[in-house]
Amino acid sequence: MTTATVAKPKAQQPVKGGRRLSLPVLLLVIAGVLVLTSVVRMISGANGITSTGQVSTALRLAVPIGLAGLGGLWSERSGVVNIGLEGMMILGTWFGAWAGYQWGPWTGVVFGIIGGALGAVLHAVATITFNVNHIVSGVALNILALGATRYLSKFTFDDVPQGSSKQSPPIESLGSFDIPGLSGAMDTLNQKHWFLVSDLAGLIGGLVTDLSPLTVVAVALVPASWWVLWRTAFGLRLRSCGENPVAAESLGVNVYKYKYLAVIISGGFAGLGGAFLSIVASNVYLDGQTAGRGYIGLAAMIFGNWMPGGLALGAGLFGYTDSLNLRGGTTNVHALILLLAILLVVGTVYLAWRKKYVPAVITAVVSALMFLWYVDTNEVPKQLVSATPYIVTLLVLSLSAQHLRMPKADGLPYRKGQGK
Repeated sequence: MTTATVAKPKAQQPVKGGRRLSLPVLLLVIAGVLVLTSVVRMISGANGITSTGQVSTALRLAVPIGLAGLGGLWSERSGVVNIGLEGMMILGTWFGAWAGYQWGPWTGVVFGIIGGALGAVLHAVATITFNVNHIVSGVALNILALGATRYLSKFTFDDVPQGSSKQSPPIESLGSFDIPGLSGAMDTLNQKHWFLVSDLAGLIGGLVTDLSPLTVVAVALVPASWWVLWRTAFGLRLRSCGENPVAAESLGVNVYKYKYLAVIISGGFAGLGGAFLSIVASNVYLDGQTAGRGYIGLAAMIFGNWMPGGLALGAGLFGYTDSLNLRGGTTNVHALILLLAILLVVGTVYLAWRKKYVPAVITAVVSALMFLWYVDTNEVPKQLVSATPYIVTLLVLSLSAQHLRMPKADGLPYRKGQGK
């Protein structure tokens, strides 16, 4: 009598880069960065780096980046790469301003969403129905949107008062508000310049001061997107299309439908970000208004590892660096050089503890150079301040590239029945 030997299934190895920071660890990291920032502020005297005004400006600049990133998240979770976010934002700025000028700002918001969704339909038809390369389709959409809005502006804004072919007339404001009591108390604490307490007050105060209703809506869309994508059957089916569309099809999921829905929702988010720029951020449409924020939003999504929470942190980081440029931040950027040098020291210790000695030595050398730069100068050139958002984008993507996991079928062509 023979006994059959049943092979035990091998445990799956964790995917490299698939591990995520737990919430307590993430909060600890944020607290550590806040403490270091407070130390840097005390040493450098650059009180503006954690002021209420700085954080409030950063939030306003982070919103369109975050909305574009949310658009990329929805699209890429379904397996469609969306380089066309910039073009969808451009359409959102124009349609939002055009409708907002004629029928009021909230109508402009709705039309901005519609404009972005129209651009998304073009991208969806090209990539999902005709299997056009996703990058090629996205770049083509960006060029098309830029040309179309410039052409339309000549016929709509050129002959109206205070308008031109490159600018719309002013649009009625949506208004703004503060959280009663909390806003004033936080601003008072922030102006005391106490260690850590004033920095925390500046952070909280900036999040509750001079808020637009559309800012509140945009912030609420982050947890709403997480809940829909990770806590509903609809979200599970949509994400399965981005991981393994053949398996999803075998379980009865209409892959084409979910991809189309995801890309159109993606365009709506990007269009909302564009409408925010033309209605809230500046209350006029300007040619070239997006200034690459669609691409930065895509970078924020990648930095966030295709997760809403990480995306929000990335958008906040890029919004903060952009705010330094608007608020005359030569002194503030100079202080951030010291913060970066200290963070590199922490990185050196961590790498040495992990016995990665060569990267540790390189990090230590870069940290020493940053310290020398800080000591040798009093403030940085304005050109560097203007380029800070883009430098940070490149640094963040290059440093985080080894710890990312994109959806497995992201950007891959799909045909119904290809698994048979």
